[in-house]
Amino acid sequence: MESMVSRINKLLVANRGEIASRVMRTARELDIGTVAVFSDADAHAPFVAEADQSVHLAGMAPTDTYLRADLLLDAARQTGADAVHPGYGFLSENAGFAQACADAGLVFVGPSPAAIEAMGSKTAAKELMANAGVPVLPGVVIDDGEEINPRSLEAQVAAEIGFPVLVKAAYGGGGRGMRVVTAGADLADAVTSARREAASAFGNATVFLERYVDAPRHVEVQIFGDRHGTVVGLFERECSIQRRYQKIIEEAPSPAVDDRLRAELGQAAVAAGKAIGYVGAGTVEFVLDASGQFYFLEVNTRLQVEHPVTELVTGLDLVRLQLLVAEGAPLPSEALDATITGHAVEARLYAEDTAAGFLPATGTLHRFGIPRLPGVRVDTGVADGSVVSPHYDPMLAKVIAHGSTRDEAVRTLARALADSRLHGVVTNRDLLVGILREDEFRSGAIDTGYLRRHDPAELERSARDPQAVSTHALAAALAGQAERRARARALATVPSGWRNVDNGPQRAAFVADGEDIDVTYRIRGGEVTGSVAGQALGAVHAFTLAPDRVDIAVGGTRCAMSVSRYGDEAHVDSALGSTRLTEKARFPDPTAVREPGSLLAPMPGTVVRVAAKLGQEVTAGTPILVLEAMKMEHTVAAPHDGTVASVNVATGQAVDVGAVLAVVEERMG
Repeated sequence: MESMVSRINKLLVANRGEIASRVMRTARELDIGTVAVFSDADAHAPFVAEADQSVHLAGMAPTDTYLRADLLLDAARQTGADAVHPGYGFLSENAGFAQACADAGLVFVGPSPAAIEAMGSKTAAKELMANAGVPVLPGVVIDDGEEINPRSLEAQVAAEIGFPVLVKAAYGGGGRGMRVVTAGADLADAVTSARREAASAFGNATVFLERYVDAPRHVEVQIFGDRHGTVVGLFERECSIQRRYQKIIEEAPSPAVDDRLRAELGQAAVAAGKAIGYVGAGTVEFVLDASGQFYFLEVNTRLQVEHPVTELVTGLDLVRLQLLVAEGAPLPSEALDATITGHAVEARLYAEDTAAGFLPATGTLHRFGIPRLPGVRVDTGVADGSVVSPHYDPMLAKVIAHGSTRDEAVRTLARALADSRLHGVVTNRDLLVGILREDEFRSGAIDTGYLRRHDPAELERSARDPQAVSTHALAAALAGQAERRARARALATVPSGWRNVDNGPQRAAFVADGEDIDVTYRIRGGEVTGSVAGQALGAVHAFTLAPDRVDIAVGGTRCAMSVSRYGDEAHVDSALGSTRLTEKARFPDPTAVREPGSLLAPMPGTVVRVAAKLGQEVTAGTPILVLEAMKMEHTVAAPHDGTVASVNVATGQAVDVGAVLAVVEERMG
């Protein structure tokens, strides 16, 4: 038993965004002062204003800011903080940082450095778990800085693990540095790439290789320990819906876990916690195969992104428990005797382009509005006007719904997301809605292969009415006409473009979902005629034509739509869904035409590797270069067979979205 720790008076949150806001909310309720740290990119982020005090960390990249333990400790000394909450990601599972906090006389809100270290070494962790009676999978560790011999590594993996093998970062989570390798010839490249990504995200390039179990369920158990030797399990979470090995929908309890399996999982998780003397909030992760057998994956020695679903079904505030335990208090009775009430489902709302392979998106979030329906909780670090930068994880918010049953929670969450107003940045909202409404998901028949069985593009389309894009394009055109009339200084009641010699149709041209949509229309009284994408409109009656609202009946079916404009973009929201339309310039700039075969940067980022040489013959899909953005690597590949005609960037160079990175001349014949 450890000695009591005095009350925490001021807490420095060594993190950013949503989790910083979340921790500070509970700290304020406990009358604990709060300190935020912020990078140049986060100077105007909501979490900074929510803190009692804040300290600037000069720079943009995580390695210059949120991964700098020395700067974080200086900020604590500068503000008189007596405790540090690491959040998740960054240094939250860094034993060295936890020890540095202790050495500086600061309370680290988390487990001991020894516990973090024990779980940081995957081989040692598996040995500990095996000794504690927890089923484990075989694995191999490649330490930070360790030289690898591709042939020796391939032979070792084949002998000790077998293919396919999963490569993942040893000192972090969130899918960073994760690769599946099916053949030995691909192993060295996958390990090298994973190590780069791990070093960027967590400051440590150590990776872990383990046997890959195809399409299991990902089930984890929330554990909590205090400084008096008590460790409890707070039930399981289902986290099988993943893209790029990162969770996007989580729920509690798991639809696959019955009372018997729940007890077995809980016992194994508590045994894991006791084996390392765990203190604070932690998560023991398992894979669950079709037979119901589970295997230990890892212990996340921190608060999880998905902790709200556990909070909603147990009624506990896990951050409150973290802070009380850090002060030395024993776990309260409500944690010791916790029960499950109802069901909770969480969706991670990301700024990303699903159609482009889940590429992170950047830009200004002009509007961020999620309806607060009964049972809905929103944890976010953004607001109207927030800028989504390329430097950090692109998660905008976690939207969580709680209901008496799983079906009720799923329905509520789908409606909250569908009715949200998200303008200015591409998001995965439609994908989330499509999943939540899909039959297999609704039945609970899910596993980590869900998004390999279900086309994300089809799921996105299913979230919108088939007529949404065409109807919304017409609405955007009519709202644009109304806006021009509202600005007119003379003849404001006359349609724009009217001539007394020829009152021809008005025209507007948009791009939506990568498709060109041309709209022509005439307005006579309350009737509208014309065409959208070459299809005649038929009978359209207008009830309201305003710059921000269009209410029309198309073919006898009435639909009211809200229209928001930001420069050349129009966002139209209605019961049909939401559509982002970009208005095409009437007179395009001829200098904007790109050379055929140009490879454009899909997002702002940094070039971490140039894989092709000038003049090299390549085939479609050959990697040309690798970009890093938001702590993830993205390979830019040849779009066709041909020759590398130019390479316009170098390793380490920062590029903006749309920059021409290279040109691959197509091989004809």
